[in-house]
Amino acid sequence: MRYFIYLKYDGTNYHGWQSQPNAVSVQETIEKKLSMLLRRELTIVGAGRTDAGVHASCMVAHTEIENLEMPLDQLTFKLNQVLPPDILITRIVPVTPEAHARFSATSRTYRYYITTGKPLFNRAYAMRIFEPLDIELMNHASAKLFCYEDFTSFSKLHTDTKTNICHIEEAFWAEREPDAWEDPNAKHYVFTITADRFLRNMVRAIVGTLLQVGKHRMTIKEFAEVIEGKNRCIAGDSVAAQGLFLENIEYPESCFPELTF
Repeated sequence: MRYFIYLKYDGTNYHGWQSQPNAVSVQETIEKKLSMLLRRELTIVGAGRTDAGVHASCMVAHTEIENLEMPLDQLTFKLNQVLPPDILITRIVPVTPEAHARFSATSRTYRYYITTGKPLFNRAYAMRIFEPLDIELMNHASAKLFCYEDFTSFSKLHTDTKTNICHIEEAFWAEREPDAWEDPNAKHYVFTITADRFLRNMVRAIVGTLLQVGKHRMTIKEFAEVIEGKNRCIAGDSVAAQGLFLENIEYPESCFPELTF
């Protein structure tokens, strides 16, 4: 039987999602604890690969478990008991045999958080800048993303990706109200972007380039020329990992034999 595992994690102490030699990853950590609980060797496949230091408030992975006798809510509880405090399993649901955490996903949403204040309690969850941004101008530039499909300019170089084509569904900036633990005298921004797929480092590179627009160091025309150039070297620097969250993943209803949530 195949299952989707829905989870959240703080990526601060992990070298990204994907298992790799000589580094602690979220995937490996969950696989070890799940295998220990069920006393069999299990692997999980994630919906994507977040980089080192990137967080997820909604990640999905699938696994196959034969003859699972334990109720899913009990497995969820026990798995949370043995996992470290920075990984939380929210639910485990049965899916069809063809459902795939990565390839069945129809869209993914990321958000990037920025503050102009001193990030006291949330310094691992937001990037600090030292000047206000022109949000209106950045939203005009963000709208240019809908006009293109090839985002080579925002992709990490030398990856094993076969295509750099992505279809962006939404991309916009907003100024948000500070939470109780944040600097009330600062500006707080969030960038939301949804697409069918993302390239390695793509969101952080887009944010870094749009910041140049928001600081009046790049025009909207120049931003479009960056995309058209299909050259990573002419785009802005990638922003820090700690401000980035994977926040939602959508799947078709056909993945679920019965709707359980």
